[in-house]
Amino acid sequence: MADKGKQTIQEEAIDKKLDKNLLKRLLSYFKPYKKYIILATLLTITVSALAAVRPYLTPIAIDDKIMNNDIPGLQFIIIILLSTLIVQGIVQYGLGFLTAWIGQKIIYDLRKKIHSHIIKLDLKFFDRNPIGRLVTRATSDVEVLYEVFSSGIVTAFGDIFTLIWIVTFMFILDWQHALVTLSILPVLIYATSIFRNKVRESYRRIRILIAKINSYIQEHITGISIVQLFNKENKTVEEFEKINRQHTEQNKKSIFYYAVFFPFVELIGAISVGLIIWYGGGQTVQGAIEIGVLISFIQYTEMFFRPIRDLSEKYNILQTAMASSERIFEILDQTSPVKDSEHPVQINNFKGKVEFKNVTFGYSIDNPVLKNINLTIQPGEKVAFVGATGSGKSTIISLIERFYDVDEGEIRIDGINIKQLEQNRLRKHLATVLQEVYLFSGTIKSNITLGDESITDEEINKAIDNVGLKPFINSLPLGINHPVNERGTTLSTGQKQLISFARALVYNPELLMLDEATSSVDTHTEILIQNAINKLIENRTSIIIAHRLSTIQKCDKIIVMHKGEIKEAGTHQELLSLGGLYYKLYELQYKNEEV
Repeated sequence: MADKGKQTIQEEAIDKKLDKNLLKRLLSYFKPYKKYIILATLLTITVSALAAVRPYLTPIAIDDKIMNNDIPGLQFIIIILLSTLIVQGIVQYGLGFLTAWIGQKIIYDLRKKIHSHIIKLDLKFFDRNPIGRLVTRATSDVEVLYEVFSSGIVTAFGDIFTLIWIVTFMFILDWQHALVTLSILPVLIYATSIFRNKVRESYRRIRILIAKINSYIQEHITGISIVQLFNKENKTVEEFEKINRQHTEQNKKSIFYYAVFFPFVELIGAISVGLIIWYGGGQTVQGAIEIGVLISFIQYTEMFFRPIRDLSEKYNILQTAMASSERIFEILDQTSPVKDSEHPVQINNFKGKVEFKNVTFGYSIDNPVLKNINLTIQPGEKVAFVGATGSGKSTIISLIERFYDVDEGEIRIDGINIKQLEQNRLRKHLATVLQEVYLFSGTIKSNITLGDESITDEEINKAIDNVGLKPFINSLPLGINHPVNERGTTLSTGQKQLISFARALVYNPELLMLDEATSSVDTHTEILIQNAINKLIENRTSIIIAHRLSTIQKCDKIIVMHKGEIKEAGTHQELLSLGGLYYKLYELQYKNEEV
C-alpha cells in the first residue's frame, strides 16, 4: 500500500516545475545523434538569418533604388530577395526532414528501451501497476516526447536566433525605433508567464486523465464477458463518461487559454505596429527617417511576435514532455529485487531435486502467504499440493520459477540455492501449465514454440499427439498453422488448455509443474490430459496442484496446505487413513461415493 500511495502522489504532482535534472536526462537521448543535431542547429540558424535579412533589404530597395530610379539596382535587390526565398525553402525542407528523422530514431530507441525494461521487471511490479497505465507510458507518453525530439528544441533555437537577428537588424537600422517597438514587450512577457503556468497545469492533468482512460478501457475490455454477464454495460458507460468528460473539460481549458493568448499576442503586435506608425510616421514627415526604414520596421514588428508566440507554445510542449518523461523515467528507474548473482553457479546435470528450507514469503511484508515451509522433492518424484484457495499452493510454483524471492529461508535445486542460478538458465529446465491460459496472436505453432526456431515440426507434432490435441489439429485446414487471435478468443477453454500443455511439453523440461491444469476442461479432455500426464511424468520431477483429487491419487506424495503451512503429507491412502484435512476434502468431493 505504501508503494501505491507513493505512486499516487507522483501521478498527482501536477504543479511540479521544470526539473533541470529531468531535462538533462531527457536531452541525453540526443547524444547518439550529436552530429545531426549540430547540423540541424546550423540549418536553423541559416533559416532564421535568411528570414530576417529580407526586411533589411526593404529600405535599400525603396530609398536607394526606387527613389533614385535605379532600375538595374532594384532588379539586383529583387534577385537577392528571390534567392533568399529559394534557399530558405530548400534549407527548411532539409531541416524538416532531418529533425523528423532524428525524432523518429530517438523515439524508436526510447520505446525499445522501455519495452525491454518492462518485460524484465519482477511480477510484484505488475501486481501493483495497471496494464493500461504501462501501455500509456510506452505509447502516448513516448509520442508526446516526439514533438520535443523532432522539432521542439531545435526549432526553439531557431525562434531564439530569429529574435536575435530581428533585434540586431532593428538596432542597426535605427535604435530609437527599435526601443519603441520593444516598449510593449514587458506586457507580453507577463501575459506569456500567466499563459505558461495555466497551460502547464492543464497539460499535466490531461496526461493523468489519458492514463486513467487507457487503464479503464483496457480493464473493462479484458473483462467484457463479466460486464455483459452482469448487465453492467450502462454502468460501465456512465463511469467511463465521467473520466472522459474530465479529460474533455481539461482539453477545453487548454483550448481556452490558447484562444485567449494567441489573439492577445496579435493584439500586442498590432499595438506595436501602431506605435511604430505613430512615432515613425511623424519622424518620416519631419524627414528624420526615410519611408523605407519605416516599412522595414513594420515588417520586423510583424515578424517579431510570431517566434515569441511559438516559443510559448514550445515551452508548454516541453512542460508536457517533462510530465511524460517523469512517468517514463519512473518506470525505467524501477529495479527488480529478483536479480541474478554476480557469480552464478551452473548446473551441468539437472536432476530436479527441490528443497524448501524454512521458507517464509508474502506478497506484502505484513501478510505472509507461506510460513516456515520445509519439504524435499526427490528427482523423478511426483508431488501434489492440495488445499483451500489462498493456502499458498500456486505460490510454491512461483517461488520455484523465481518470479519472486523468498523473504526468509532458501529454496535449493540439486543442492544449489536458486538465487545463485541465472534465471534464464533455471527456467530452461522448468515448464509450467497454468489454469488461466494466455495465447498470443499468431498461429497454434507459434503459441507452442513461442518463437523458438530450434523446435522442429516433428517435436511439435509429438507434443500435440501426447496431449491428445491431434484430432483437433487434423480437423483444421491449416493444421498447426491455424491462426490464433489474441488470448485465443476463437478457441474453446479446453483447446487452449491443451495448446498450453503442448507448449510446456515441447521444451522437454526436467521439472514439470501443473497448476490446476485440468480444472477448466471437460471430462473427455481431462481424460486425454491425464493419460498424457501419466506418460510424461515418468522419470521427471513433477509438481501438481489440483482441486480434483481424482487426478493426483497416484502421486508419490500429496502435501496438504492450509493457511500457508504444511498440515499433512503422505500418499493418497496414508492421508485418508489419518482422517484429517485431506480426508475432509476427499469426502466433500465424493460424499455420494464410498470412501
